[in-house]
Amino acid sequence: MKDEPIYLDNAASSKMDEEVFEAMKPYMLDNFAVATSDFAYSMGVDAKEALNDARETIAEELGASSEEFIFTSCATESSNLALKGVAEKLSDEGDHIIISDIEDFPVLKTANRLEKKGFDVTYLDVDGEGFVDLEQLEESINEDTILVSIQHGNQEIGTLQDIKKVAEICNEKDVIYHTDATHTFGRVPIDVNDIPVDLISVSAHTIHGPRGIGGLYIREGTPLEKQMDGGFQENDLRAGVENIPAAVGFAKAVELIDEEENERIKELRDKLIDGMREKVPDVVLNGPDEKRTPQNANITFHYVEGESITLHLDMRGIAVSTGSACFSKSLEASHVIMGIGGDHERAHGSVRFTFGRFNTEDQVEEVVNATSEIIGKLRDISPLGEEEEE
Repeated sequence: MKDEPIYLDNAASSKMDEEVFEAMKPYMLDNFAVATSDFAYSMGVDAKEALNDARETIAEELGASSEEFIFTSCATESSNLALKGVAEKLSDEGDHIIISDIEDFPVLKTANRLEKKGFDVTYLDVDGEGFVDLEQLEESINEDTILVSIQHGNQEIGTLQDIKKVAEICNEKDVIYHTDATHTFGRVPIDVNDIPVDLISVSAHTIHGPRGIGGLYIREGTPLEKQMDGGFQENDLRAGVENIPAAVGFAKAVELIDEEENERIKELRDKLIDGMREKVPDVVLNGPDEKRTPQNANITFHYVEGESITLHLDMRGIAVSTGSACFSKSLEASHVIMGIGGDHERAHGSVRFTFGRFNTEDQVEEVVNATSEIIGKLRDISPLGEEEEE
C-alpha cells in the first residue's frame, strides 16, 4: 500500500485541517470550562464568548443571525430535531409530511419513524438525474401538510435541488421547509435572506472540521418541539453541555473555505469524470452533468461490482465508496440509484468519488489510470459481461 493514501471519500468524512485542530486545542487543554453567562468565573465567561463567536461565524455563512443557529452533535441530530420537532409541535394542525425519494438516511429514516407513529408521509419521485418534480411537490401539499424536507445536495450522486423554488412554493402554501445541507454547506452558497427556507441541517466533518459537531438553522418564529430534555442550552432546544472545542473548530473550518478552493475541487471532479469517460468504456455518470455539488462524481462501471472495484482500489491505497449492496448492512442496493430509475446492476456497479482540500491533479490521474486497469481486469472475469453479450 502507498505511504500516502489517496482519499476520495470526503462526503463520508474529511481530513481535519491542522488549523482547525490548532484552534480547538486551547479549549481542550487550557480553557476546559463549560460556557456560563452568569459571570461566576472568568474561564466560563471566556468559554461562553468562544461559543458565541463560533455561532456567529457559522450563522453568517448562511446569512442568518446568531440567534437563529444552534449547535448539535451532527447533521443527523439536526435533521431529527427538525422533522420530529416540527411534527410534534404542529401535530394538532396537521399530520402530512413531504420528502423526496432520495433523501439521506437522517431524513428518510426519521420520516419512516414518524409514519409508523401515524403521520402521513409523501415520498416524491425524482427524475433520471435526481431532480424533484416541482409540480408534483405543489400538487402534493394539502391542508394537512405541516412540513416539507427536500435536501440541497444529494449525498450519493450530488444532484443540486433548486431549493429556492422549493422554499418559495412552501412559503406560498404556508408550509415549513427543511433542507439537509450536509453536502453543500460551505461548498454551495446558501443565503436565507434570498431563500425562504425555515430549517437547515449542517455539519463540520464534511468540510475539514471536527466530527461530533453539527448545527441547525432555525428561522425566527419556526415552531419546534425540544427533543432532548435536560438543561436550557441552545435556546432551550437542545440540552447538554456544549462541545466548545468542536464548535470553535467548526467555525475555523468555515473560515478556511473560499470560492477559489471550491472552484479547484470542481475542476478536479470534472477532470476525473472526463478521464473515466475517455479511458473506461461503458460508464454512466449518475446525476446531472452541471447542477451537482462541486465535490461529487458518482460513476457506474457496467458489468462489475462496486465492491470489487473499491477493494482493488484500496489495495492500491485509494479510498472511495460504493453503492453496492455488499457494502450496506441492509444488503439493499442504493436507494438513490434505484430512485433515479437505475436497476440493481447499475446500483451495484456504482462508485462515488468525492473531493476535498487535500486532493491534487496528480492524484486524479493516478485514480483514473488505476481504475481503468482494474475495470479491464475485472470485466475479463465478470459473468455480468458475458450475460450482456449473450
